[in-house]
Parts: sequence; structure tokens; C-alpha cells
Amino acid sequence: MKRLRDKVVIITGGAGGIGKSTAKRFLEEGAKVLIVDLKEEELQRVSEELKNKNLAVYRADVSRAEEVKAYTEACLEKFGQIDVFFNNAGIEGKFLPIMDYPEEIFDRVIAVNLKGVWLGCQYVIPKMHEGSSVIITSSVAGIKGFSNLGPYVASKHAVVGIMRVAAMEFAEKKIRVNSIHPGPVNNRMIRSIEEQISPEDPQNAKEGFENATLLHRYAENEEIADLALFLASDQSSYITGTIQVIDGGMCLA
Repeated sequence: MKRLRDKVVIITGGAGGIGKSTAKRFLEEGAKVLIVDLKEEELQRVSEELKNKNLAVYRADVSRAEEVKAYTEACLEKFGQIDVFFNNAGIEGKFLPIMDYPEEIFDRVIAVNLKGVWLGCQYVIPKMHEGSSVIITSSVAGIKGFSNLGPYVASKHAVVGIMRVAAMEFAEKKIRVNSIHPGPVNNRMIRSIEEQISPEDPQNAKEGFENATLLHRYAENEEIADLALFLASDQSSYITGTIQVIDGGMCLA
């Protein structure tokens, strides 16, 4: 039996590695999915790749309230309801020490990773019904620190606070809210960080990250999608307010 049959899902950051893989997985499980992203061309690429009548796309900047409200209303107009919200959009920023970090890039990281999550909760969750599920993408960087990634680490710690407060505030409506915390995932974001750490030898940076996990490898996007699927489904009906770590043992290494 398909675990998300007739459920409607919003996925922000839907054109990225985790977002696209999760959209594909959810569609296979019977969901209707609206993916939201900033880049129109990437949204269209994902739409053409997945080719599914139950997939819709919407271009929006998650850090702008009017655009968050607009994608929420677009989902309701298209599909009539919202059962699952994967509050997933995020950016890595620059790999620089605190004293050298440009203010404008700090502001953008906080705007997307923190304000975008806050606005999503503010506008989407009130439109969800009893028994719905909200999943917020944090990171292993929401649990431990990493040098030269100050704004990213700060933003990912902060969304844990939002998750916990949202879980408390919406419990009366039986809406579950949880965060997921991936370690390094084999996609564009980690490539960007590798290249910033070691421009002449990104492979060296990759090996360093792999060796920082107990399993000595990166996660695949599909593995994160499987965790999101569990939290979206009724199989996790008694789980709320939790940190779900999927880091290959990085927090223990």
C-alpha cells in the first residue's frame, strides 16, 4: 500500500538534491507534490525529469513573506489541501572564518535558512489539518560546530528552536513537527564546500569529510528522502518535537 496516497505535500528547495529525491519518492508513494524553489529553470528541469501529473512547481523566494503566502495559496488552489510540509530550502554560504565573513552573505544565509523556515511555519502550518506532518531540514551542523561555517551552523541550530516551539504550539491540532539532521550528502552543496575548503584538491576535502563519519561515506539524497518519507507517513504518528539525525555517525566520530 502506498504510504502517502492522496496526501498533498509542499517541498521547499524542491529543485535541489534532497528536494528532488524526496519529491520523486513521495510521488511513488501516491502523494501530490508542489515543489518550490528560487530558480525557474531548475524547477522546469525537475518537472521534465520526474514527468508526473501529480507534480506541480512554483517559483518563490522562501525568505519573502508574500511569496511564502503565495506558494501556500497556490498549493491549496491546485490540490485543495496540505498534509505534509517539507520545510527544506537552505544554502551553505561561504567557507570563511567569522572575522572575514561578508555581512551580506551572512544576511542571505540567515534569510533563507532561518527566516525561510520561520515564514513557512507561519503561513503553511495554519492551513494544515489535524494529523498533518511538518519536517524541517536542519543539519549535523545544527548539533555541533564546524569552523568557517558560522552563519550556516548558527542558522541550523536556530531552526531546532523553531521546530520545538512549533511542535508545542501546534500539538493541540495534532500536527507533528520534527527536524532532520543530515551529515554530508552527495550533492551540489557538499561539492561547493569541498571546493571552497580545497580549491586545488577537492577530493582531499571529500576524504576528510568521509573520514569524519563512522561509516566513511557520504549519504545519498535518496537516504534522506527515506527518512523524510517515514516522518511524513502515519508510521511516525507518535513522533513530534524530535531531532532525527542521519549523519553516518559523524556526531560520534
